[in-house]
Amino acid sequence: MTGIASDVATGRIEITDLDIVFGRDDRRVEAVRRFSLMTVPGEFVALLGPSGCGKTSVLNAVAGFVPPAAGSVVIDGEPVTEPGADRGMVFQQHSLFPWKTVLGNVEFGLKMRGIGARARMAQARAYLDLVGLSGFERAYPGELSGGMQQRVGIARVLVNRPRVMLMDEPFGALDAQTRLAMQELLLGVWREMRTTVLFVTHDIDEAIFLADRVAVMTARPGRVRDQIPVKLARPRPAELIATAEFMALKARVLALVREESGRAWEAPRP
Repeated sequence: MTGIASDVATGRIEITDLDIVFGRDDRRVEAVRRFSLMTVPGEFVALLGPSGCGKTSVLNAVAGFVPPAAGSVVIDGEPVTEPGADRGMVFQQHSLFPWKTVLGNVEFGLKMRGIGARARMAQARAYLDLVGLSGFERAYPGELSGGMQQRVGIARVLVNRPRVMLMDEPFGALDAQTRLAMQELLLGVWREMRTTVLFVTHDIDEAIFLADRVAVMTARPGRVRDQIPVKLARPRPAELIATAEFMALKARVLALVREESGRAWEAPRP
């Protein structure tokens, strides 16, 4: 491995009584109400809930993209007021620059920070090696598969050594086989980096397989309904999803999600 692990003393997220509102007057939509969640440094937390419950809105508030209507988001004691390099975001659809090579995409953030060419190229290559893309430095995004594009996106975030990695259904567009491979790769990278991860997904299996803790959100306006610790041993092989222990956790989480999904369908539409 590369020996580029992050400092596990950083990455504490404190979200307290968060409200997120979009629109005004008769078009006002309350996406999140009194949402509270805390993480410890290096923890992997998955957010689950019915469609429209505000999972992505919470992620965007932590990223600094969406201002809270009330409440607070704090990273390592510092209030979040705007986007910053201490928080890296990986989206479902990759946001790579199509005109830049793989290496150019990964080193871009370092270049913007004024890091010299030799140093940033060395760091970019190290992180490409971490995600299994050594040898593809000169390729362009359009020449890569969907899974490889997402690996470039992960490397591009990690090279900036963020305290927190925010992931918004990053594997949702991939086929089942590629998705499982990406989950295993992410766990390997996370074991080395120990960066705090807040991971949004609709997939219960994915949440349990990846996370230390699964936070289930209510129907909109979203808040934390329950938090389920995942005490499955690490490292986690793919065969884990067929075990009785895994299935028991899945049944518990599924019951919560189905109940909240039912409430979402019963709620009046804005």
